[in-house]
Amino acid sequence: MADENKDEVLWLPQPEEQDFPGAAAYLSLLASDDVVAPIVASLRSAPIQHRKAKDILRAARLELLPDHNPHVASDLKKIKEGKKLSPILMVRGDLARGIPAQVADGYHRVCASYYTDENTDIPLKLVDAPR
Repeated sequence: MADENKDEVLWLPQPEEQDFPGAAAYLSLLASDDVVAPIVASLRSAPIQHRKAKDILRAARLELLPDHNPHVASDLKKIKEGKKLSPILMVRGDLARGIPAQVADGYHRVCASYYTDENTDIPLKLVDAPR
């Protein structure tokens, strides 16, 4: 029997428009604007894929934020209320060079989803960084 205390995470079909400038702002801390602009353009046109919450955190080498983090708590509240979350924006890492994936936008949503079930299927746009 399924765990009836778990809430299903609902997702928008595409990321919200404000997610792209947020991704650009974060990525601009890691690379120059001439590198970031084509990544964000690629994210806009990338198809939606699905990955598990636990795998996203592992690939990005990110810690699970506590459920009382204000942004995670806000997303958990949205999940409980049945509101749809925006898909995640990610840049693929480089396994051979030991470079982790980057969650360009959506880290808090990944963590909130993980709290509902670490195997939550999360829609995301995933692109390669330019070489």
